[in-house]
Amino acid sequence: MKVNYMREGPDISKVASLIGDPARANILTALLSGKALTARELACEAAVTAQTASAHLSKLVEGKLVSFNASGRHRYYKLMDEDVASLLESIMVFAASKDILKIRTGPKDVQLREARICYNHLAGEMGIALFDGLLRNGAIEVEGEYIGLGDTEIFETLEIDLASLQKQRRPILRLCLDWSMRRHHLAGSLAQAVLERFVELGWAKRVDGTRIIEFTPNGRKSFENLLA
Repeated sequence: MKVNYMREGPDISKVASLIGDPARANILTALLSGKALTARELACEAAVTAQTASAHLSKLVEGKLVSFNASGRHRYYKLMDEDVASLLESIMVFAASKDILKIRTGPKDVQLREARICYNHLAGEMGIALFDGLLRNGAIEVEGEYIGLGDTEIFETLEIDLASLQKQRRPILRLCLDWSMRRHHLAGSLAQAVLERFVELGWAKRVDGTRIIEFTPNGRKSFENLLA
């Protein structure tokens, strides 16, 4: 006789089944770029037909991993929030630690490991360097899983409006696991503002069609001077 036991608590099987499908995994990874993409664009990322991509996206929306905005005839999809981005990055950390990796490697892989966007903030080697530099300068304070704001001089130098960020509902600072470095980097609204300033100042730019963040030679030097 088969007995079905009711277990209390979060149902991880539903989340795992949504992420576990290869096409949906590719769709979610593409949305880690932070950009809102159409079903057709995501179909190309997942190497499936537009109709199949739409079916996958319906499941992801229903599972609250993805949201969308309608504009004319098109729907633009994005990750539901930073929690989803953090979840995906954590799974990638686990996969990398167990050598569960995609076979294809090349220059793009090296660039992604050096600097990339993780939803809306900086990740990779440069993301870790930012985290370490802010910690070393006392700009952030970390104890275990706690992260808080410290000396604000660096952020003032970047002309970031901290008062405005602190009025938002979003956390100003969060820890996010970095899959390529297997350490925490900085997330939250302040981390987003810092990356946006790097781009505005011409220190870095996003490489079209990828998650790669490319620092200019002068930008890299300014980055290092900021955190010295």
